[in-house]
Amino acid sequence: MGSYLLDSDVIISFLRGEDKTINLLKDLEKIAGVPATSPICIAEVQAGVKPGEEERTNNFLDSLKIYVLDRKIANKAGEYIREYKRKGVTLLLPDALIAATCTINNIPLATYNTKHYPMPEIKFVQSFLK
Repeated sequence: MGSYLLDSDVIISFLRGEDKTINLLKDLEKIAGVPATSPICIAEVQAGVKPGEEERTNNFLDSLKIYVLDRKIANKAGEYIREYKRKGVTLLLPDALIAATCTINNIPLATYNTKHYPMPEIKFVQSFLK
């Protein structure tokens, strides 16, 4: 694995000091490449930052590789939303963009919200740790 994408729920859990996520990231550090995220995840994390948490949050976010949102990712996200809408499943735009980022860049996703990503082509990092 060259890189993996941290969803906002994993980033928030890490910043809260939750053991399950600290251990997950330690395990990933041993077998995976560079931790990364999306601008969408950064916005979601930043929206919930409380006074006094800014420096620690920004230091952690600054340590991550950022996958840029581009036309290919936007197109793929739109395709996901259309495809799943026909199946009666509503995908949120942020989740579709994150899924498209993983698909286009061929990287696994670290998330605790796997139900938000019903696409069979999405690989989850947890499956690499078993």
